[in-house]
Amino acid sequence: MLDRFKGFWQGVVLAPFVTLFIRLGISPDAVTLVGTIGVAAGALVFFPQGELLIGVLVITAFVFSDLIDGQMARRLGRSSKFGAFWDSTLDRIGDGAVFGGLVLYFAGPGDSMLYLSLSLYCVVMGSVTSYARARAESLGMDAKGGLAERADRLVLILVATGLGAIFGVPVLMYAALWILAFANTATVVYRVEKVRKQAVAADAAVGDQGPTQNRSVG
Repeated sequence: MLDRFKGFWQGVVLAPFVTLFIRLGISPDAVTLVGTIGVAAGALVFFPQGELLIGVLVITAFVFSDLIDGQMARRLGRSSKFGAFWDSTLDRIGDGAVFGGLVLYFAGPGDSMLYLSLSLYCVVMGSVTSYARARAESLGMDAKGGLAERADRLVLILVATGLGAIFGVPVLMYAALWILAFANTATVVYRVEKVRKQAVAADAAVGDQGPTQNRSVG
């Protein structure tokens, strides 16, 4: 859903940063690493202290590295398999830190076992959502789609948490966690079923080919 806005951010807002970093000789992989460290620090330092708005602002400032590093790699002609692996791996760390920070918040100043558990559930299911797609692709199948793509999950929880902190309406964050818990679950179920259908079709095709090949040989 949010992919349609990438062109605007990359071409208008973030292009000067891309140019500057290239001139300074900074590598795309370094930008990815610094961005992840910034996201993790914003979530794990400020959220547990109850500083939700500051945490959201810090995370938002660094999360744009996910767009900058890709644009830098394309300009430099350095797109590589390792770069894709590095980016995806650090994305999981950043996502885990955001929801892990919320777990620590609800274990401390947020004081809610219900929403602590819900945040933890979002951590797990968010990882399963990404793993399901990666594992399917490693088997030569497609598991894209569902209700909760990574960018959508991140934007929803950051916007809800930030606005809730600004206006003193924590129910926005609570609602976002419930929505994400449902969306993550639905996405995992969707992807599992999508891969199951592909696997059944592939197995059936192999089964159909086997006897045919045997008859031809015979």
